[in-house]
Amino acid sequence: MNVFWSKMAQPRFRTGVFIALLIIFAASVYQFNRMNEFTFNEQLGSGYERYEKARVVEITKEQLEKDPHIEGLYRGTQELKLKILSGEHKGEVMPVTNYLSTMFNVHAKVGTKLVVNIATADASHINVTIYNYYRAPYLYGMIAIFLAILWAIGGKKGLKSAVALLFTFSSIVFLFLPMLYRGYSPMLAAIIVVTTTIIATLLLLDGWSSKSLSAIIGTMIGVILAGGVAVLAGHLLHISGFNTNDSETLLIIADNTGMKVEGLLFAGVIIAALGAIMDLGISIASAVHEVYTTNRELGPRALFLAGMNVGRDMMGTMATTLILAFTGSSLMSLLVLYAYKVPYDQLVNMNLVTIEVLQGMTGSIGVILTAPIVAFVSSRLMPYYDRMMARKAVSTVEIEQSRPVPVDSEKAAVSQ
Repeated sequence: MNVFWSKMAQPRFRTGVFIALLIIFAASVYQFNRMNEFTFNEQLGSGYERYEKARVVEITKEQLEKDPHIEGLYRGTQELKLKILSGEHKGEVMPVTNYLSTMFNVHAKVGTKLVVNIATADASHINVTIYNYYRAPYLYGMIAIFLAILWAIGGKKGLKSAVALLFTFSSIVFLFLPMLYRGYSPMLAAIIVVTTTIIATLLLLDGWSSKSLSAIIGTMIGVILAGGVAVLAGHLLHISGFNTNDSETLLIIADNTGMKVEGLLFAGVIIAALGAIMDLGISIASAVHEVYTTNRELGPRALFLAGMNVGRDMMGTMATTLILAFTGSSLMSLLVLYAYKVPYDQLVNMNLVTIEVLQGMTGSIGVILTAPIVAFVSSRLMPYYDRMMARKAVSTVEIEQSRPVPVDSEKAAVSQ
């Protein structure tokens, strides 16, 4: 153990570990994204179906009336001429009938950019329908504003947070989802992605320090415990991925890919709880580190109690955050249940309600269990790490002092 920490104190060793982890991550991403995939929207023969950008150049006719119940909403039809802006038919002007209803309501005006569906049976039969507004520039703008604010207010740490966020997003899209798609265990995939995300995020924010190492160890244990509680609760409640709304579609996909649908729900619980648990972990580790830096004479017990004092203040808010997040994601369904006055016995035994309670409770339990774990790890690791760094510094000074002082040969000759 002493050898390990002495190695960790060397910048070259830490840089090498970081580069090795980066290479492993890049190789994993490449491997999982180079395999051939079964494509469910694969086009056959001479026909195809594509989504392209278009702009309204003329409204030849419209029959619209205001919705009597929803302000600002119109119903009816519009006869439009659209100029296709991308794809095989770029530059062509095509007539399109736009149907407006309560659920599908794209109110087009001259100059409005849209996304259209172009379906062809062959070269002479083309059908163009309006899919939706072209929203991508506004989404990119929101992301750019978010990153700019994060950088402006957070400074260097804000920029590191943006990099960590990008890494997390890349891990989910290019590693987590491909692993699930190709039939790997959802729990294993979740643990791998959670581990890489925790290590990358906390090391980026706080570097190689006792604070970041304590938060990494405690957070990983807390997330794994949350996943274990979710699996156990799912077994007792007879809940799995087959009870979700998209299970039928996922089963069709699984028949062609080997994807394991039954574990997806619990993998989702781990991913959903990661943010709150990581936030709690680094907050407690930071608090213990500040207390220890202020008074290095404090023992492990005093440091543990200091961490627990911070953890107790955060437990309630973090658990509430998770429960509100899961409630907000199911707000529409909850309103339907409320409107229909579903009987209590039916309500508490519904798949929807059971899954939401399972997600909220297991994530909250993970948050609560993480507090004492991080406090304990921090109270033991930080003093030990500090002693190892001190020994390293002393040994470096001794080595420097033991080296012979070089003598200038010319000056030695003159003195003789």
